[in-house]
This record gives sequence, structure tokens and C-alpha cells, in this order.
Amino acid sequence: MTDIQDEPYDPAESGDTLSPLAVPTERDVESTLRPRNLAEFVGQPRVREQLELVLHGAMRRGDPPDHVLLSGPPGLGKTSLAMIIAAELGSAIRITSGPALERAGDLAAMLSNLVEGDVLFIDEIHRIARPAEEMLYLAMEDFRVDVVVGKGPGATSIPLEIAPFTLVGATTRSGSLTGPLRDRFGFTGHMEFYSAEELELVVRRSATILGIDLHGDGAEEIARRSRGTPRIANRLLRRVRDYAEVRADGSVTRAVARAALEVYDVDELGLDRLDRAVLSALVRSFGGGPVGVSTLAVAVGEEPTTVEEVCEPYLVRAGMLARTPRGRVATAAAWVHLGLTPPDEAVGEVPSGSQDG
Repeated sequence: MTDIQDEPYDPAESGDTLSPLAVPTERDVESTLRPRNLAEFVGQPRVREQLELVLHGAMRRGDPPDHVLLSGPPGLGKTSLAMIIAAELGSAIRITSGPALERAGDLAAMLSNLVEGDVLFIDEIHRIARPAEEMLYLAMEDFRVDVVVGKGPGATSIPLEIAPFTLVGATTRSGSLTGPLRDRFGFTGHMEFYSAEELELVVRRSATILGIDLHGDGAEEIARRSRGTPRIANRLLRRVRDYAEVRADGSVTRAVARAALEVYDVDELGLDRLDRAVLSALVRSFGGGPVGVSTLAVAVGEEPTTVEEVCEPYLVRAGMLARTPRGRVATAAAWVHLGLTPPDEAVGEVPSGSQDG
């Protein structure tokens, strides 16, 4: 049973195909593609093994598992793992988000409705309001909350016992969590970007569920351009399916995948229009940097948060952009990817062979 709360979750909703952020219109299809148990979950082998020990050990003792914190970039499966935790325990899951818990009363109402053994999942837990966070400390440790009744000198605190539960928190910014909150989690799982081989398994599984005729080379091509993120891989798979059904015979081969991804401006390295715009502005307008992220965002007509959260993580991982104390700097690989000759002072080494952008 899943009880999904209404939440003002703002993923900085970007229409970009390669954004790792959740888009509300995709939630139904994402729900269909989510793995149902740890055995079905692809990737994150270390976190899976650790979680299996935590959950099964607690089940053997007949106790609720320790509270679980899942950290890592968006789109890697933190919500899926939270649902899997509840499924493995045979428990209901209540879902909310940090921004939705603005007042302590919001959290108190939710906690008081929990049944013993329930899983409470708080997405973006680092954004929880301070009063609610302080109430959460007591709930996590002693399974009770203190509800304040009245105001001023006549206010009284009434202790309210709550059923033992397991909190699963997800965060894309573990460094933003306060120390007291982080310390109350018994287990922290750090999610890593996926390898191309793991993403190929994700794409194959999704194609089977969606009934897509996917060839092995087509799956490999999609996985290679998915920026290490399953959410992006599944999104690209659906876009390639559209192309295959409209402009081909419905089968997704490497050639069809390449043609489709060219239409959607996803290049060989998994860079899209916005990524290339950022690199182009950095190189052509600012001589390769350094330049501040706000200035760079103005140059490409985007919000600074979009550049910082959607573009930069992958450009840094791909070796195209470097963050320095003075600002963002284009590497030699970025110059080459844009078909330009890097200056002698460019950061990094020149790639052995240029890629077609």
C-alpha cells in the first residue's frame, strides 16, 4: 500500500531531455518501470548488499530496521529503493518531501497516523523546515513527539507516543543536512552514477516492460548517451521508441537510436543543446573562463540553478568543465569537442581523438 501525499515538490522542472530531475508527467510511467524488490534493482551493488543485510537482519530480530538515508544525484533510484525497503518489510509506505513539511504540526499529523512497522519516506529531506526537523529528532530516537498546546505562558507540552517506524530520507545534497539529523540515521547509502553496462540492463528491462522491440546495439547506444542516470536512460528509450514507430519500422537498432537522438540534440557524449550552449558561451564569449555561474547562466538564457544542477555535474564528470575558486573554466576537451583548438593554458590534456559534436 502506498500513501502518496500532495507535496509542493519543485524539481526545477526543465523540459530538457537530459535533465535528471523528475517531471510530474513522467511519474506514471516511472511507477510502471520501478523495480519491485532488491533482486530486480539494477546497479548500486554495494548499496543493495548493505541494505539487504540491514533489512533482513532486522526482520530476523523482529525489530524495525535502522533509519536509512539515501544520498546521491537525482535520477539514480533513491525513491525506488525507498519503495523496495517497504516491500521487503511487507509494510506500507507514506511519501512526502522536505519542502512540504513547513511546520512541526504537519509532521506531527503524519507521524501520528503511522502504523507499527510503516516506512516514512521524506524526499529532499535536507529542505525540511527547522521546527519539523527538531520534532523529527525525538520521533526517530524515542518514537514520540511533544505537541505544544496553547500560546505564551499558558502553553503546555503534551507527549504523544507514535508507532515504531522506519524513516527513509533521500537527499541530493548530503552536505546540506545538519549534523544532528545525519547522526540519527543508522545506515547511509551513497548512490553512484551507473556504468554504461548497467544502464544497458536498465534499458533492456524497461523495453521488455513497455513492449519495445529493442536490439542489443540499440540498447548500447542509448545507454552510452544516458549520462550514467537510469531516469535519463528510460526517457531516451521512450523518445527513441517514438522515432522508431513514426519514421522507421518500430524496431530500435543502433542506426535508429542514433538518428532519433540526433533529432533530440543528444550527441555522442550525451551532451544536449544546453550543455553545448554552456560550453560554447564559456569558450567563445569568455575565452574559456574563469567565469561565475550567474554570468554563464545569463549568457545562455537559463536560471543559475539549472546550469548548476542540470549541466555542471555531468560536464565536470565528462572532463569538459572545471570548477575553480575564481569560477568555471573550460578544459582542453571542451575546446576540442566544439571543434576548436585549445589554448596552451587550457586545463587538462587534449583528447587523443576529437569527437563529433
